[in-house]
Amino acid sequence: MRTLLNIIWLIFGGLWLALGYFLAGVICCVLIVTIPWGIASFRIGAYALWPFGRMVVDGPRGNQSLSLLGNIIWLVFAGVWIAIGHLASAIAMAVTIIGIPLAIANIKLIPVSLMPLGKQIVPTGSSSIGTYQHR
Repeated sequence: MRTLLNIIWLIFGGLWLALGYFLAGVICCVLIVTIPWGIASFRIGAYALWPFGRMVVDGPRGNQSLSLLGNIIWLVFAGVWIAIGHLASAIAMAVTIIGIPLAIANIKLIPVSLMPLGKQIVPTGSSSIGTYQHR
């Protein structure tokens, strides 16, 4: 079922979302100073390309203060607009019955699009998920 949902997702919006994140990642990496946001953008893009069967968890507790500062900068300049785009896409997808799981996937992308630094994407149901979560 995950594969079917991922294929439907890819056709009806996932490819364009991922390409947008990848483009943002390339631009951020070219600007050198914004490489951490570029890496995060590539990570979110890969998740946006094939979201079913994966989930976002908190990463290792390393440099939380720098992640928080970076997330605030991201939130102001890009995160809010990306989240609004995901919300609008979710509303459009929720109009049909088959689009409801796709709308839910868009909603799941909102938190990581708002605060991408310090997050990891892991397989759902993985036995190693517990090692990623540090709450």
